[in-house]
Amino acid sequence: MIIDCHGHYTTAPEAHSLWRRSQVAAFEANEPFSTYPVISDDEISDTIEKNQLQLLRDRGADMTIFSPRASAMEPNVGDESVSRAWSRACNDLIARVVTLFPDSFVGVCQLPQSPGVAIERSLDELERCVVELGFVGLNLNPDPSGGWWNAPPITDPSWYPLYEKMVELDVPAMIHVSASCNVNFHTTGAYYLNADTTAFMQLLQGDLFSVFPDLRLIIPHGGGAVPYHWGRYRGLADMLGKPTLSEHVMKNVFFDTCVYHQPGVELLFDVIDVDNILFGSEMLGAVRGVDPETGHHFDDTKRYVDALDLSDAERDQVYCGNARRVFPRLDLALLSRGTS
Repeated sequence: MIIDCHGHYTTAPEAHSLWRRSQVAAFEANEPFSTYPVISDDEISDTIEKNQLQLLRDRGADMTIFSPRASAMEPNVGDESVSRAWSRACNDLIARVVTLFPDSFVGVCQLPQSPGVAIERSLDELERCVVELGFVGLNLNPDPSGGWWNAPPITDPSWYPLYEKMVELDVPAMIHVSASCNVNFHTTGAYYLNADTTAFMQLLQGDLFSVFPDLRLIIPHGGGAVPYHWGRYRGLADMLGKPTLSEHVMKNVFFDTCVYHQPGVELLFDVIDVDNILFGSEMLGAVRGVDPETGHHFDDTKRYVDALDLSDAERDQVYCGNARRVFPRLDLALLSRGTS
């Protein structure tokens, strides 16, 4: 079985996106939100079958761990009530996709993380999604400001209530920012990778996993700049008096394969232990075009992994085993279906 750990609903029905615009406009005009639109199962199926599901099948994978569109999470837009209503609508839409295509998608939620609002205020939505909707994880935004980085580091105790709830529910988080409102940072070309790298450095500087040894975090997009500068981070750990990265961070941190060229994926596997790599594509996400040098889509990351010199056991780890270990609720769901 091949599990893609990183997929977003970037093709959500137009009515969903139009409601978001109306919601923001209503907030700005100090008016009540309109009622969320009725979206039929057929409308949802049409957006999935022609897009993510078709590509999943064409590219030879079986299941996507699926979450709302990351760039549209936008916790910095509006206030807490706006973020709460928007997060609930997005998560409910993911739940409907999973209900319609249970063999191909499993849900991960976004949180209503408004800037300056205590993370405790997001915990009820996390619990609803995991306990009631059957989701297996969450997206954790380390910078709810949208590019101004005015929240405490993710190692700060202000985040601890979320980590306590994650450990209680036994769910991991993917570290994932949303759209950038800072013109200095292009959303997918700079801000995402900046956030991945920044989160890793915060974890290196702190001691989060000594407090939460069972916490699991996924840093997407191949870990940002981290694998390329692995020697720098090893050296910084030494300079800061921290244990080795393998002991200090990498028992709890995992990277995905959302790296869009063969040399980059080869570097990832040369530097990072296979136990810490999950297959992911961010399919229909950051880069959707065809690479003129290869004739294949940039985000067809399975091609890059297939080309690696891995043993069958290592390939199985990356394609399936690691995801089931990092997402134990997914593993339990698959076992309940008779998938060993």
